[in-house]
This record gives sequence, C-alpha cells and structure tokens, in this order.
Amino acid sequence: MLFVYSDAHYPLIQTNTRMTKRIFTVGIITSIAMAMIEMIYEGLFGVGFWSAPVFIAAVLLRNLQAVALPVPFGVVPVVVGLMGHMMNSIIFTFVFMVFIAKRFTSRATAITGGIVYALMIFFIMWFLVLPAIDPVMLNLNPYVFAFAHIVWGTVLGLMARIAVTSKSA
Repeated sequence: MLFVYSDAHYPLIQTNTRMTKRIFTVGIITSIAMAMIEMIYEGLFGVGFWSAPVFIAAVLLRNLQAVALPVPFGVVPVVVGLMGHMMNSIIFTFVFMVFIAKRFTSRATAITGGIVYALMIFFIMWFLVLPAIDPVMLNLNPYVFAFAHIVWGTVLGLMARIAVTSKSA
C-alpha cells in the first residue's frame, strides 16, 4: 500500500523501505548504464565527453544553451547535469516499478516492456520536451541517444522484474 492516512487532515506516505531502496538502486544503475553509452560515444565521435550532463544542466543554467562545441568540462554544469540525469532516472524507474513491472510474467516481457517504455520516453523527450526547454541537447546524436535509452530500458526491465518479484533483500 502506498498511501495511508494517520488522521482525517494529513496524508502520510507509508514507506516500504525495501522497495524504496530497490527503486533508488535500479534508478542509479540504469542511469549509469545510459550515461556510459552516451558519454563514451560523444567523447569519441560527437560533441564532447561532458556534453550530455552539461546539456542536461542547461535546463537550469540557461547560459549553457550557447555552450561551445566540443563541450568543455565544468564542475558545476557536470554535477548539476548528472544530478538531473539520475533524478529523472529514479523518477521514471519509480513509475515503471510501481505501476508497470508487476504486470510482466517473465524476464523477456519485462525487458521488452522496459525497452518500449524507454523508447516512449525518448520520443517524447526528443520531439516535444527538448525543443521546448533544452534545444542545445539536440546536438547529441539522436541514434546514439535512442540506443542509450534502449540500454536504459533493457537494464530497467531486467532489474525491475527481479526487484518486484524477489521475496528477500
């Protein structure tokens, strides 16, 4: 149960510590898998190793919408971008694990579901959200960005299935 009421006036969230830890763990691991793909590609063949986190930070640090290419390292933009990336991963992991993952009957269907979920996020982000709030992010290679989302969804589906069906830990 996610929500309980302690009295008639104040809703309290009943925490399931085990599931909360699993959501955070899966969210962080999936974010690292995705970031590794994106940062390695952009570092070798794209707009710079630090481009993805700096472009994410550009949502808040608006002066980064005009950052030079290849993207240089900056402590604040990289930290803000990585925090934003991991936060988004945890939020999307929460949605998947709480509302979707329990419906899958096997690892294969969970992985497929994770990939479909990740691609939905990619298409919504790439074509609707990014042009409106973070157009500098469109400098990333869209095919690699889509592939990084597929990796994220694959890891999410596998780990979420294990996490929601496991009786221990």
